[in-house]
Amino acid sequence: MEGGQSVVIPANHRHTATIIFIHGLGQSNLTWGMVILEALAPRFPFVQWILPQAPRRIFCGHSRPSWFDVTRTPPGPNEFDERGVVESIGVIENIILSQVYIGIDSRRIILAGFGQGAALGMMVALSTLHHLGGVVSLSGWIPPPARYMLRACPRLSVLWCHGTADRDVPVSYGQDAIAFLQNCIRIHPCKLRIRVLHGLEHAINDSELEDIANWLNYVLN
Repeated sequence: MEGGQSVVIPANHRHTATIIFIHGLGQSNLTWGMVILEALAPRFPFVQWILPQAPRRIFCGHSRPSWFDVTRTPPGPNEFDERGVVESIGVIENIILSQVYIGIDSRRIILAGFGQGAALGMMVALSTLHHLGGVVSLSGWIPPPARYMLRACPRLSVLWCHGTADRDVPVSYGQDAIAFLQNCIRIHPCKLRIRVLHGLEHAINDSELEDIANWLNYVLN
């Protein structure tokens, strides 16, 4: 299945890093593009932002943008649309390859995502053969049936943000994924930054955007 057109926010100065932002279930890359243009892009003039758009799939009887099939939210622990996941991993891998091809060091390529997009970003980051600069998970999870595909990446930099009032992807899903990163992926403690946002639902706020900016500044500079 083919997704829509990617949104590209070009670097204002010499392009030396790329951030691939992956939207969540039912969302549009245009909406996230406006958030990034206002809150993040001006602070990183050397970064090109690429925001792919998911294809439409059926969710609860309605057609919505989705990177892989889920039957409900919160996602069931055993739900796993392997075909959709593999297809979507390929979409993100192709973007990574396109950036490496034009001369961007893979260590200066960051994946970031929200909700389902965060789950996809983590699966890409933990399965790619490229040495990426890091990955940002906002209100995400790591589907348990997908974990057999993932490999140890102890030096991968991770920012994990999650709201305590999230009902679509409960914070317990994030806690389970963090335990997996620590115990199975063996992420080095200094590489894993966790931010729990009290009272935040399945959304993003200014405090979280500031956390992202500070982490990106640390990782890229």
